[in-house]
Amino acid sequence: MVAMKWFFIRCQSGREDSIAKNTLARLKLAGVQDLVPQVLVPFERVTDLKNGKKRTVNKKLYPGYLMVQADLDDATDPRTVKARNTLREIDGLREFLGPLGMPTPLSDSEVQSILSRMSDSESRPQVTIGLHKGDMVKIKSGAFDGFDGVVEEVNPEKGTVKVIVTIFGRPTPVELEYWEVEKV
Repeated sequence: MVAMKWFFIRCQSGREDSIAKNTLARLKLAGVQDLVPQVLVPFERVTDLKNGKKRTVNKKLYPGYLMVQADLDDATDPRTVKARNTLREIDGLREFLGPLGMPTPLSDSEVQSILSRMSDSESRPQVTIGLHKGDMVKIKSGAFDGFDGVVEEVNPEKGTVKVIVTIFGRPTPVELEYWEVEKV
């Protein structure tokens, strides 16, 4: 009976994707891919605005870490030893997360939380708005184009911001798409 558990391994930041791919290839070459079947870079899909264009990107949840599913319990089994040594020898991989580099498995609830966050963001990317309550903004489209206002509320789920605009000397709340305003 194989006891697969999830672990975090530190790795060189900025190279997570290539290290994950290299790790899977090296484990297969060593013939121990059944002991470490999955190597993930935990991410979430995020929609942001860059140079006036909306784009969806993968944002790493834990930069500098990989998540591996592995069976590394039996330290006396030569295949387990080979799997651990293969992981240690991979360029860019550091040590397991845990006391003194000893692998400490994640709890089932931690794993479920991370995996569901990844799958939720696949189907419904999170919107990064980059605005906070109290920020001064300029409205750049719609009926209030050119008006300045103050952010009253940010709603990342809907991708909207509520801005207080002064019209005819009165503060008026206006709900706008996040891309319709820019920070002043």
